Amino acid sequence: MMASNGDVGPGPAVSSKVPAAEHTLRILSFLSTQRGPVPAATIASALGIPRSTVYHLLVVLAQHGFVLHLPEAKRYGLGPAAFELSGGFSRQEPLSRIGQPLLAGLVDRVGESGHLVVLHGRDVLYIAEERAPRRPRLVTDVGIRLPAHLTASGRAMLATLPPAQLRALYPDAAAFVDRNGQPPHNYAQLKAVLQTVRERGYATEDSAVTADFASLAVAVRDHVGWPAAGIALTFPRDSVAPERWPELAAQIGEVAAELARRIRGSAL
Repeated sequence: MMASNGDVGPGPAVSSKVPAAEHTLRILSFLSTQRGPVPAATIASALGIPRSTVYHLLVVLAQHGFVLHLPEAKRYGLGPAAFELSGGFSRQEPLSRIGQPLLAGLVDRVGESGHLVVLHGRDVLYIAEERAPRRPRLVTDVGIRLPAHLTASGRAMLATLPPAQLRALYPDAAAFVDRNGQPPHNYAQLKAVLQTVRERGYATEDSAVTADFASLAVAVRDHVGWPAAGIALTFPRDSVAPERWPELAAQIGEVAAELARRIRGSAL
């Protein structure tokens, strides 16, 4: 029988042969449940892993982008590479299968085209779309990627991220792709946009992706509050008066809440 290393709990025999891998996965899982970066000592204490081991693994994870190190605060949080992995999971068929009927019902009720997206780094990836009758075709076909900071669905999801994770995604001006000359063009502008999203409860986009088209969106949060997806409605700018936008956003919010409930209760 293999001797225990004293750092990990009981588990399958194969797990005791690769303690570093097990520790790494536990660290990433722990960070995913936190609302922001935490000290390495907190990670070591919560998981019962020697502090020196935690520090060594965090260095490697940071080098590969899975962990973000904030030296001034002496804290660690999830990095962009971790979001890439979460986006890959979210893009799997189950989320699309669960969300498609809800999206179709929303489009039937409001008469405007809708889509379901997931966050993939600094982009959003469209995984489901429902086009309303007699509405023009959009650029948001399934499989298309667009800059998250320009789309309503992307802004809705970005607004749920802790500041450190947001900054990791947008470290400098080069991260801001310009599509139609619309802001945000820098981090300060993005923060202002996202603050409005939080205050209002939904995100908007007006001609930033396609001229003369607007979108409204609400984020779908998972069981720890992270953005699992975003739901949006897109329509010709002159077909829906801005006075109606809060009403449409409220209906999107109801669908987002129901999808969140189903995700938490499903086998995803």
